Amino acid sequence: MTDSHGLSVRWSLADAPSDVADRLREYVTGTSIHRFTGMDGLRFKTWRLRAGEWFEGTYVFAGEAARDAFQERFTGEAAESPGSQIVGSAPVSIEPFEVVAVAEGAAGFAAGPGPGA
Repeated sequence: MTDSHGLSVRWSLADAPSDVADRLREYVTGTSIHRFTGMDGLRFKTWRLRAGEWFEGTYVFAGEAARDAFQERFTGEAAESPGSQIVGSAPVSIEPFEVVAVAEGAAGFAAGPGPGA
């Protein structure tokens, strides 16, 4: 994997509605996963959740330009994004990062909903 650049978008769930984790799971597995599957310039995206604490989208792009273009677009609409609407607030952080390396384990890479879906 060469020239991969990431972006992390995190929402706080501290003041979110009590059913937010279920609503986020439903949105991600029913809608959002389809939006990002096959997206130009995107290597992969993961959605991470710690119920009652935070929800995060982690993106890895095929290059800095693709990441920067997505970040600029998303930052402009972050407060109105579906995730923000579900959580009830804008992201607390939008952070670009460098991907140093990725290792694929013996179990292989599996795309699709996680165990909470």
